[in-house]
Amino acid sequence: MKDKDCPKHDGEGGSTARRLCACLLVFNFVLLLVILLVWAILRPHKPRFVLQDVTVYAFNASVPNFLTTNIHVTISSRNPNHRIGVYYDKLDIYAIYRNQQITLRSSIPPSYQGHKEVDVWSPFIYGTEVPVAPFNSMTLTQEQAAGTIFLMVKIDGRVRWKVGTFTSGRYHLYVKCPAYIIFPKSTATAAQESAASSDGAVVKLQMLQKCSVAV
Repeated sequence: MKDKDCPKHDGEGGSTARRLCACLLVFNFVLLLVILLVWAILRPHKPRFVLQDVTVYAFNASVPNFLTTNIHVTISSRNPNHRIGVYYDKLDIYAIYRNQQITLRSSIPPSYQGHKEVDVWSPFIYGTEVPVAPFNSMTLTQEQAAGTIFLMVKIDGRVRWKVGTFTSGRYHLYVKCPAYIIFPKSTATAAQESAASSDGAVVKLQMLQKCSVAV
C-alpha cells in the first residue's frame, strides 16, 4: 500500500512547487510592471549644473611641456524633479584643455539631493608639473600670452534615482562646463610668473555658465 501511495505524494509535492514558482514569477512581473509604469509617468529629468565662478590661484606653463595649476571652482546642481530624489554616489571633477586632462581628479563628497533642491560645491582642481603634449603646451602658452584660455571643467560620477521607497541602480553621469579664463591684458604676459609666486588670486571670474549633462 505504501509503495502505491509514494508516486501520488511525489506528484502532489511537484505540483505545489510549480504553483509556488508560478506565483513568484507573476508577482515579480507585476512588481516590475508597476515600477516601469511609475517610472514612465514620473519621467525623471537630468540634474542641471551651472559653473558659477572660477578663481585661478596658479597657472604656470613656463616650463616646456609641463603645467602647474591651482583653480577654485564653484558649481551648483539643481534637481528639477517634483517627486524624484537624486543620490550622488561618486563625483570626480577635473579640467581639460584641448581633450587632454591637465589637472588631477578631485572628489566631491557623496550626497542626496531632494526634490527641487540645489547643492553648491566649491572644490579645488590642481596639478603640479602635469605633462602636456608639446603641441598643446605651445598653444597654451600662446593663448595665455594673448590673455584668454578656454578650458573644459568636467565631472564624471555615478547617480541613483529615488522614487518613494524605490531606489534605482547606478547610472553614469557626465557633465561638461565650458570655462573661458580671461587674464588681464596688462598681466597676461607675466601671468605665469605671478601665478607661481603670488599668494592672492591671479584672476577671479563670474561665469554663470550652463553645463551639458548626460546620464
